[in-house]
Amino acid sequence: MMKKRVFSGIQPTGNIHIGNYLGAIRNWVASQSEYDNIFCIVDLHAITVPQEPKVLKAKIRELAGILLAAGIDMDKSVLFVQSHVSEHAELAWILNCFIPMGWMQRMTQFKEKSEKQKEMVSVGLFDYPALMASDILLYDTDLVPVGADQKQHLELTRDVANRMNSIYGEVFKVPEPVIPKIGAKIMSLREPTKKMSKSDELADSALNLLDQPDEIRAKIARATTDSLREIRFDENRPGVNNLLVIYELFTGLSRRDIEAHFEGKGYADLKKELAEVVIEGLAPLQNRYREITEDTGY
Repeated sequence: MMKKRVFSGIQPTGNIHIGNYLGAIRNWVASQSEYDNIFCIVDLHAITVPQEPKVLKAKIRELAGILLAAGIDMDKSVLFVQSHVSEHAELAWILNCFIPMGWMQRMTQFKEKSEKQKEMVSVGLFDYPALMASDILLYDTDLVPVGADQKQHLELTRDVANRMNSIYGEVFKVPEPVIPKIGAKIMSLREPTKKMSKSDELADSALNLLDQPDEIRAKIARATTDSLREIRFDENRPGVNNLLVIYELFTGLSRRDIEAHFEGKGYADLKKELAEVVIEGLAPLQNRYREITEDTGY
């Protein structure tokens, strides 16, 4: 039986954080025996907003090292840099000729991102969904893991695939979304109503995969909680809930067991234990990353 093909992309910008790891990368690693995986470092998407070339080049290498350190196995999966395969840009142009402007204008993520750049916003940023569609359709992809913020783009991918198939026959496979139910949305430590982001300008908002132990302890110690005392999972208490979700995902314990463990304890106890859990959980990845990046053979 043929394995279903999965295409996953990640931008080489900012610092890769635990939200990226828990919501995507760890799932990618676990799925390698089940699926025919293609992992793409999407540097062409990165340049839809201004980038410093030297920094971007370094970030591409750093991201490749992190993915390999996290467990992406080149004997089981494909890992490559988007700009190294010119067909991504070529197909994107062809798709542009079949995507109505109205479809693009409905993309809410462009509206949000363009607010930051105002009149300097690029055509590339507006056209981002066409390139994403090209990435996916180029490889006869069956499944695409997407967060809530990318679901609309995948719908556009499906729409343009169906449109071209109706004109030219079965040219493209129409992909299906896979949306993780847990871990897909780790929140900011400082503003827990917002998703943890690589581009967040607020200091200490994200736990990065390469953060040192003291950095992790300091960031978690400053994480936003609330004025209540009980430690339990509750989406109406986003700060505490976020810390508990991180604890849950790193330990694998049930929510009932976690709440029982912290019964009668305070936020200081939660933060202290969580910091050590994260440090311990990231140590193997960080050690492997150092081995990979110090080896010139990579």
